Amino acid sequence: MSGVLIGFAIIGFVIAVGYIVGKTGIAGPSALYVLNRVAFFVATPALLFTVLSRAELRVVFSSFLLTTALSVLIALVVYVLLSRLLFRRPVAETTVGAAAASYVNANNIGLPVAIYVLGDPQYVAPVLLLQLLVIAPITLTVLDTATRGRASVVSLLTQPLRNPMIIASMLGVIVAATGVQLPDAVMEPFQLIGAAAIPMVLMSFGISLVGQKPLAAGSGRRDVVAATVIKSVIMPAAAFLLARFVFSLDAEQVFAATVIAALPTAQNIYNFAARYERGVTLARDTVLLTTVASVPVLLVVAALLAPV
Repeated sequence: MSGVLIGFAIIGFVIAVGYIVGKTGIAGPSALYVLNRVAFFVATPALLFTVLSRAELRVVFSSFLLTTALSVLIALVVYVLLSRLLFRRPVAETTVGAAAASYVNANNIGLPVAIYVLGDPQYVAPVLLLQLLVIAPITLTVLDTATRGRASVVSLLTQPLRNPMIIASMLGVIVAATGVQLPDAVMEPFQLIGAAAIPMVLMSFGISLVGQKPLAAGSGRRDVVAATVIKSVIMPAAAFLLARFVFSLDAEQVFAATVIAALPTAQNIYNFAARYERGVTLARDTVLLTTVASVPVLLVVAALLAPV
């Protein structure tokens, strides 16, 4: 379980640095805005291109991916029903909450966990591809449409072509699918810029915590608690049931599917919320609470399901 602890230690340290930067004001009052914009439009697209251009695309067609996709769908549907029928939140806020309840931290926590706990980084690939190529485009399209105040078929269809993260993901998949070997002189700049993405997102998250208290009065506690419970309990439970009883995966894959589903909400969701200025507190608090909750959840999952 050292991989889990290592992953959380790395994330916690960078977030703490961001908090100190925000608390001391050494980066100025616009630090949060600048970090979010650069991460969204520059660094994260570069990272996505480098990761997906080297992905093993055959995992897309596995039962493991179906397990992941259905567990994500269950989490999404449960949150949307609660938000629209019980909480009666607008579309944009519901979208952010649904993403927070289902979009896992497959990169900076998922990769260490896959390497040190599951023993194979490939287990992260299905959910990474699903999120980048399906969930993220849909989420960003809905947010873009909802925040602009009008729904246009043309806008809906062309939005993926105007979003730098989606464009980068599509280009990465094309490179991986065609087997093109780009020279180091081409890839190195993307790797260098992409390496800044995770620190930027984590530091901006840390800056956003200055003066904030999770579950503060008037911050939408019900929404945050619902998203946290769905992400930390319902989604991994659904993944386990699907993997074990629907797709009859072997013990190692059942364990892997449950662990991947139990990962905390990705900081990308906070980045999306901040970019569109909708559900920012919901995203921030859910990221924080699911990150804390995922430690005992992952320990329990490992104790119960890890193959001997």
